[in-house]
Amino acid sequence: MRLGVIDIGSNTVHLLVVDAHHGAAPVPAHSHKIELRLSEHLTDSGAIDDRAITTLVDFVRTSLALGEDLGVTGIEAFATSAIREATNGEDVLKQVRKATGVTTTLLSGEDEARLTFLATRRWFGWSAGRLLMLDIGGGSLEVALGDDEEPEMAYSMPLGAGHLTRGWLPHDPATPDEVRELRRHVRAAVAAETGRVLRTGSAERAVATSKTFKQLARIAGAAPSSEGPFVPRQLRLADLSEWLPRLAAMSSAQRAELPGVSQGRAPQLVAGALVAEAAMELLGVPEVDICPWALREGVILRRLDGLDQ
Repeated sequence: MRLGVIDIGSNTVHLLVVDAHHGAAPVPAHSHKIELRLSEHLTDSGAIDDRAITTLVDFVRTSLALGEDLGVTGIEAFATSAIREATNGEDVLKQVRKATGVTTTLLSGEDEARLTFLATRRWFGWSAGRLLMLDIGGGSLEVALGDDEEPEMAYSMPLGAGHLTRGWLPHDPATPDEVRELRRHVRAAVAAETGRVLRTGSAERAVATSKTFKQLARIAGAAPSSEGPFVPRQLRLADLSEWLPRLAAMSSAQRAELPGVSQGRAPQLVAGALVAEAAMELLGVPEVDICPWALREGVILRRLDGLDQ
């Protein structure tokens, strides 16, 4: 069967169409996305503005038309931190449903962590042993740990790369004081939750998802995306720590010239790198394996699991 998933994230709104059936890996058939950056379309009251809502509704309509043309049997939509934290988030989703007929599931931070963990477990398999999963999105950091497909612990923190960039790094390039203050903030926040992970037990393998980790790994020498998803890719903490001061000293335009870094994500890369370094160092992770699957795939896999076999 052919399924479609609309991911309403902090940075992008993304339609992913996959060919899938129960017990098989979903195979991407089509991708369509826009950089809406919902968190940058907030009024003084913290509400998503009308222009962004109109763009979102138009995107969902376009996705429905694309899905029909591509023979999609069903489209599922979900929203994450940008909608979750907006003061009118629920109303935005009601407007989308009224205009398009699409009902959007509003995921909690823990939901995000658990579904992303499922995707990483399915990708690496049981031979990976006990997994620690890290995911840095535009609005939040997700962490999960466990032996099975359901993690023993999963939590979310408001340490997304876009969220932190807007709140802590107003200049381009950021000043040394801005970077230092953000680093202090991130480390204090991560350290406050570190005990929850360490008390659960150590992992046999640490994995990371998201554009932030993929871009940092590419900068540090990982294979380009053109070589396909099955090429092993890693990010070492030592390499990340070596690159971080260099990234912080660059402008967004200069970072966008680095291998694997998009123009749209370049402004957020310093904040994302600070979160990645803090999480890896404070959790005692010298290296993470980069997983090509993340939240969207987790949503698809959970949907397939619910189908009649």
